[in-house]
Amino acid sequence: MARRWLWLVIAAVIGVAAFSMLGDLRGIGDRLGGFAWPAFAAACALALTNYILRFFRWQMYLRRQEVSVPATSSGIVFMAGLSLSITPAKLGELVKSYLLREMHGVPAPKTAPIVVAERVSDLIALLSLAVVGVALYGVDARLVIAAGALIGAGLVMLAWQRPTRWLIDLVTSPARLRRMRVPLHETLVGLSSLCRPWPLLLATLIAVPAWGCECIGFALICDAFPGAHVELGLATVIYAGTTIAGALSFLPGGLGVTEGAMTLALVRGSSKLDPSTAVAATLLTRLATLWFAVLLGVVFLAIARRRIARIKGRSET
Repeated sequence: MARRWLWLVIAAVIGVAAFSMLGDLRGIGDRLGGFAWPAFAAACALALTNYILRFFRWQMYLRRQEVSVPATSSGIVFMAGLSLSITPAKLGELVKSYLLREMHGVPAPKTAPIVVAERVSDLIALLSLAVVGVALYGVDARLVIAAGALIGAGLVMLAWQRPTRWLIDLVTSPARLRRMRVPLHETLVGLSSLCRPWPLLLATLIAVPAWGCECIGFALICDAFPGAHVELGLATVIYAGTTIAGALSFLPGGLGVTEGAMTLALVRGSSKLDPSTAVAATLLTRLATLWFAVLLGVVFLAIARRRIARIKGRSET
C-alpha cells in the first residue's frame, strides 16, 4: 500500500511540474470560466459508451472461457474493475477475477487471462487510432513505432510460449514465489487462447469504436473553450498516443505522463492552444475519462462487496 501511494505522489509531482511550466493557475481559472460545460457532460456520456462497448467484449471473453454467470453480476463485476484503473497498466482490474470467484465460485486462473487480453486489445485499438492520425496529420511517429514494436513483441511471446514459460519459471524460482508458478502457467494458456487471431480481431473491432468515443470526447472538450479548435483526427492521435504512453509508463493510471504529454501535444502540435487552455483541457479530459471511471468503479465495487457479504451470510446460516 505504501509503495502504491509513493508512485501516486511521484506521478502527481511530475504532472504538477509539467503543468506549472505551461500554464498559471489564474489563467487556467479564466479559461474554465468561459468553458461550455455541456461538452464535459457529453464527454462523460461518451466515456460511459466506451465502458458499455467494452462490457460486450468482456462478455465475449467470458463465453470463450466457458464462464457462465448472470448478466447482472457480470456487469457489476466489470464496472467494479474500473475502480482500479489507476493501477499500473490497469492490472488492478484483476479484482474482477476475485469478485467472480467470491460471487459465483469461478476459479481465478480461468478469468485472469481475460483482464490481460483486454489490455492487449485496448493497446492495439489505441495504436490503430494513433496510426490513422499519424497518417493524416504527419505527427511524429516515433511513439507509435515504439508502441507497435512492444505490442508485437508481446504477441510473439504469447504465440511462441517456450521463452515465456522459461521466464515464468525464472521469476518464480524463489521459494516464496514458487506457489505462483502453476497459476501463471494456467493464465498463460488461457491468454494465448484469447489472443489468437480471430478472438483478438473481434476484441479489437469492439475496442476501436469504444476508445474512439473518448477521442471524440477529448475533441469536444478542447473545442468548448472560447477560440480553441482541435480537429477530430488530430484529437484522436493526441488522445490515443498519450494514453499509450501512460500505459507503457506503468505508472498508476499513467498519472503525470499522460497529462504532461497531452498538454505538450496541444501546445506544440498543429492545434497550437495556449498553455492555460491546454492544461485546462487536459484536466477536464482526465476527469471525464480516468476519474469518472474510478468513481463509477468505486460505486459498483461497493455493490459487489454487499452481494458477496449476503452470499457469505446465507452460506453461514
